[in-house]
Amino acid sequence: MKPILWCAVALLLACRAPATAADDADDDARAPAAGAPMLSPDQQRAAGIVVAHAVTAAVPQREAAIGLVLDASALVADAGEADAAAAAARAAGAEVERARGLYRAGAGASLKSLQAAEAELAHTRAQADAVAARWATRWKPVAGLPAAARQALLADVAAARALLVRADVPGRHLIGSLPDRALLDVDGVGVPGKVLGLLAQSGDEAQGAGVLVVVRNPPPGLGAGARLPVTLFGAQRSGVLVPRDALLYAETGALVYKRSKAQPGDKQARYAPVSVTLLQPQGDNWLVEGIDDDDDIVVHGAGVLWSLQGIVGHAAGDIDDDD
Repeated sequence: MKPILWCAVALLLACRAPATAADDADDDARAPAAGAPMLSPDQQRAAGIVVAHAVTAAVPQREAAIGLVLDASALVADAGEADAAAAAARAAGAEVERARGLYRAGAGASLKSLQAAEAELAHTRAQADAVAARWATRWKPVAGLPAAARQALLADVAAARALLVRADVPGRHLIGSLPDRALLDVDGVGVPGKVLGLLAQSGDEAQGAGVLVVVRNPPPGLGAGARLPVTLFGAQRSGVLVPRDALLYAETGALVYKRSKAQPGDKQARYAPVSVTLLQPQGDNWLVEGIDDDDDIVVHGAGVLWSLQGIVGHAAGDIDDDD
């Protein structure tokens, strides 16, 4: 990282070269974003900046995954624990309201008993929040279902009328658009499944980005712990292809750097980050939304621009404070 930072510092010093008042007015009128890097041709070559057009594509979603049949008892137990904790919190809340009413009416409830009920409520709520967070993290696609659909799924899983399968995409930690269906290869027989949603990685079972698949009326003999090939399918998506090196991930999500259109008299190229939506990987590229195929995208050197933008923004703030 040191060579990149030294390069960024050098480019910053060059970018701070004196400018005329007219140039400053033009810059203010056309500046794409606060702290957006502005580089001369020599500075671009020094930073290794390479720009290219994105390529329009329409790609059907099809991804190979590894499936693991999950233990139904773990799901049922976690769901029951979450329901029990929520019920205990409601009961503790009702007890506090009862004790508070009796205390205010002078009907035999002491302040001490009210405070004890309030302490028990705080403890019970903390436990319920912890259980609910664990339930939502482990089984987010199931926890997010409407109550009736969730209860029906739990009943089917408990009765072995349905299986839940975690399908991991090996070597991947990002999933763009969510697939909607799956095909399990069970001893050469294709068994269809429905994708419920994304699953967070946890423990040694997770081998990559994963989705939760429900399989209705599973084949006899297929049970918890079985591993099998899975193919994930989704609708065809249209977007533009950009190289993986062009993508960065910030607090606001994925982004690329785009070179602004040159204006008459411009001697420096202007670059600004643009947010994009990741759809799906395609070889060494990602299919994304948010840019057009006629945009000039930085396909090499985006990390240098990221570093430079941070330094420029900090330096500009310092200079403004001094002024």
